[in-house]
Amino acid sequence: MQNILKSIFITTLPVISALVFFFGCYILIINSNYDLQNVGVLIISFTITFFFIRIYIKPLSRTSKYLTSYSVPILIGVIVSAIGLTNGIKTQYTIGSNVLIIIGWLLYLKWYSIFNNRENTILKVGNKLPEFELESYDKHKIQSSSFIGNPTIFMFYRGNWCPFCVEQVKELGAYHEDLQKRNVKTVLISPQPHNNTKSLAKNFNKDFNFLVDYKSKAAKQLGILSRNGLPAGFQILGYDSDTVLPTVLITDHKGTIVFADLTENYRIRPEPENFLNIIDSIK
Repeated sequence: MQNILKSIFITTLPVISALVFFFGCYILIINSNYDLQNVGVLIISFTITFFFIRIYIKPLSRTSKYLTSYSVPILIGVIVSAIGLTNGIKTQYTIGSNVLIIIGWLLYLKWYSIFNNRENTILKVGNKLPEFELESYDKHKIQSSSFIGNPTIFMFYRGNWCPFCVEQVKELGAYHEDLQKRNVKTVLISPQPHNNTKSLAKNFNKDFNFLVDYKSKAAKQLGILSRNGLPAGFQILGYDSDTVLPTVLITDHKGTIVFADLTENYRIRPEPENFLNIIDSIK
């Protein structure tokens, strides 16, 4: 139930923020309403709207936990609006809009971004990675054990719809030559449709293994399934409502897990240069 609420929330928040911003602009332009209450609302709603537009136009691979560069302008907007409320005529629009989008931002930081209960006894360092089945984007069956013999990076990402995931793949691609020199296999896994994975593979044009976790079988087996983790409405693009929790595993040449990043915040991802250090430490 919580994931369903999150799914609806993440689709709704940017839309509401944009509507509040445009309505505030309308009041500002049409009614020449320059009171601080409305200015504060505009600052807050613009900042939130800009953040969500920005991560799709120029994706990030990671952010700070509390998004300080966005939270500070929002706080300024709150202060400006509060000054306007104490000095001006209180309006239902400014009070309601402020409360709605401020609560929305706090929920995004403290509730939506967080994955709860990521304790996982299967994917602990020192354990043998269980065997699971994947598919190539042309639907050939591939066993995870086929990568034994080389150090291997297994990156489970949510899909092309997730800008943080795509940027993380891009960032890893920048280390392609370093990984090749170390004979590292790189396996990028998503439960998304095969054609989406094929498109991503062709876009990056690296000899990484872009594979599909068909019907999220591997995610279920490894305990990293995110039920109803897809933002509401993205189903029309062909994605399944269930997705995977962002996860990075590194195994040695025997298939033993030497590194496991089970992030508790989808905006916080491991630095790829750390992967090289871990791989270099494998004996």
